[in-house]
Amino acid sequence: MSKRGGAWVASSIIALVMSGLGVLAQPLAPVRARAYTREAHLMGSHFTFTAVSSDDSLAWRALRAGLRETQRIDHLFSYWDSTSQVVKINRLAGIRPVVVDQEVFDLIQRTLKISQLSGGAFDITFASGDKIYQFDKQAHASLPDSATVRNSVRRIGWQKVRLDAATRAVYLPEKGMRLNLAGVLQGYGVRRATEIMKQMGIAGGLINGSGDVYCWGKQPDGSGWRIAIGDPARPHTVSSWLTVSDLAVVTAGNYEQYFTVAGKYYGHIINPHTGYPATGLRSVTIICPDVELADALDDAVFVLGPVAGLALINRLKGVDATLITDDGKILVSRGMQMNAYHSAAAAPAPNPAK
Repeated sequence: MSKRGGAWVASSIIALVMSGLGVLAQPLAPVRARAYTREAHLMGSHFTFTAVSSDDSLAWRALRAGLRETQRIDHLFSYWDSTSQVVKINRLAGIRPVVVDQEVFDLIQRTLKISQLSGGAFDITFASGDKIYQFDKQAHASLPDSATVRNSVRRIGWQKVRLDAATRAVYLPEKGMRLNLAGVLQGYGVRRATEIMKQMGIAGGLINGSGDVYCWGKQPDGSGWRIAIGDPARPHTVSSWLTVSDLAVVTAGNYEQYFTVAGKYYGHIINPHTGYPATGLRSVTIICPDVELADALDDAVFVLGPVAGLALINRLKGVDATLITDDGKILVSRGMQMNAYHSAAAAPAPNPAK
């Protein structure tokens, strides 16, 4: 019966073609891929998730999964959520160690390695500092006095954090010490969301967590992803751009949260060694395959400044950077190629010997 049925279907198809209808004579056109996008407010920032796929059901499922993963990470590591493990560590500072999930332990451990690599320029204990500045975009009469500034950082110090790998315990030995992983958390969230979406079969996409960008694969037309870098001197404009794939492009700037004293900008990124806002740079962009690493390095370079910051980047394999100084110069690491707007050429790195 099945053979006769199969023969009937075949003969029917031939009849349709011979009759001139041609309905089944032409192969079905492949469904073209397109970009699907979803936006959300996460980690106190604006996130955009983009998936390239020819399967709309898969694309929407992957976008939801990436968003949920970022929400989960936000809840687990939040500095503000009273139920987060980071808040519990801070609450018990100077009292006792806190046993945390392996994921939490591992991320804290990785941040301490970045602290060591950068000589403490990146430090998740920065939250232990006193809040003595107001970054209100207003002109202030003066900076706080030097004694107040020195006192504000007395509890900061990544070396003080005690980790016990055997028990997954984290301990802050001084009361008043606090961890805040804000300097790396968006990058980590983007990385984990990307991994989830790739595992689900999304071969191309882009996630932007308020300037922490990771893209992979291609756009629907087969081209790479074009990423723009803002111009601090001209808000909402572009200073340069580059086309990338399977790379992170992460930018930190001091042109959105700042105050001025005698016309000089002081941004929200604090030097954990001195207690003063980091100066010398308006924008730092890191390009490398690891968005979590890039997210930590942009703050480290900001604190180190143009000379020491570029020296750090030039020591790292597979990492590049472009910096915009307070006076508008564009500096680049070795091998970094940018497409500049405003016909502004990238300047060579300053000579550390000078």
